[in-house]
Amino acid sequence: MKRILVAAAVLVAMTSPAFAKHCPKDAAIIDKSLPMAKGLDKMQMTKVKEMRDRGMALHKSGKHGESIKVLHEAIKILGVEPYKPM
Repeated sequence: MKRILVAAAVLVAMTSPAFAKHCPKDAAIIDKSLPMAKGLDKMQMTKVKEMRDRGMALHKSGKHGESIKVLHEAIKILGVEPYKPM
């Protein structure tokens, strides 16, 4: 049991830096896609911008998992692909 908990803690510690680098890349995709977005009304554009800002605020506070969820939701509204690490 102790080994499982240690393994889980190590796994979480190793993935946090990967998530941290992921957030700015998703925000950059949003920034690049916003000017070219077609078929979105003003309210949707505002929502995407707010979600991008909220996602980056979560990133800066160290909540990378939550940040990615918010940023991916914004990217989905834009209809583009999120960043996918290799």
